[in-house]
Amino acid sequence: MFKKLLATAALTVAFATSALADVTFVVPQKPGAGTTVWTEIVAKELEPFLGEKINIKLIPGARDIPGFNKWHNELRFEDDHFMVSHGGNGVSFLQEDVDYDYSEYESIGLMNLNIIAAIRSDADKNKPSFSSGSGMVPEAFAMTLLICGPDKTVDEYVACFKENVTWVSGMKGSERRLAFKRGELAGTRENPAAFKKHAQPVIDAGDAELWFHHGILDAANARHNDDPNYPGYQLEILFEKKWGVAPSGDFYNSYVLVKSFRDGLQKAIWANKGNPNSAKLQAALTAMSQDAGAMANIAKKVGNYDWLIGAAGDQQRDTLMTFVTEDALKNLVKFNQEALGLNSVYKADLVK
Repeated sequence: MFKKLLATAALTVAFATSALADVTFVVPQKPGAGTTVWTEIVAKELEPFLGEKINIKLIPGARDIPGFNKWHNELRFEDDHFMVSHGGNGVSFLQEDVDYDYSEYESIGLMNLNIIAAIRSDADKNKPSFSSGSGMVPEAFAMTLLICGPDKTVDEYVACFKENVTWVSGMKGSERRLAFKRGELAGTRENPAAFKKHAQPVIDAGDAELWFHHGILDAANARHNDDPNYPGYQLEILFEKKWGVAPSGDFYNSYVLVKSFRDGLQKAIWANKGNPNSAKLQAALTAMSQDAGAMANIAKKVGNYDWLIGAAGDQQRDTLMTFVTEDALKNLVKFNQEALGLNSVYKADLVK
């Protein structure tokens, strides 16, 4: 029991000298993981505008689900506890039995982010190796589209993926990054902050190059726009350049669904509905987002990405739910099960 208490204490990081925290951000990851790093970056800049101390409580677990479930079931009812979730949580919400439910929360703020993929310079883009996992589903769809081309059934895309992609299971994030650095994996992907830290140095050394990204979600217009931080590498742009037509069809629709949930909810801060402290955090985040110095500090480590604060974040979440169709969700589950070996489930209650 004493060891467990020590381990729990070690996973609480405070941006203050006092042991008493006024606000706690719950993150469903371990130290050094992508969302942990992002939260540390944002919390450091946000704290002066909030005027209160921010603690970061890490609750890691399989596929980052247990920490979110714990906040949903217990911690969200404490008015000083807020949830920091990431896009993998959005993917799990689409295709796994989880406790958490975005409709029961209100947005403090969403950073409308992107995920960027890199590939080793000596690798064959048509025969890549890549680390598996539920958080990698949009990458699996993207590389399948690029490799296999247009005008195929979902079954044909499944077969094409299995024939051409080496999907390596059992790797932790740190192992995946090291394997990519050593050249043992052809490809990797990261959120912008982690990409700058882990993938960009390999590119700068001449051992890798940008591969693709998924674009920035424009939920109001139901589309993704090119990322100005990495222009010209959006999947749709690369697909049309290679194959001469824009991507379309059932498989592509499932890709749009899963990448929208993953990247449209990539970095989000949530409060339980009715939390009396929500307005104070939203005001602090608004002030931070309008401060040139704070945003420059974040941009150095993350990139230039827009914030959707309060009602704007709620609107993005609500718009995402309208993307869920029966066919897109069923085909997502089919590809996950048959190509990726994931235990995905069809959640009919998500179809409106």
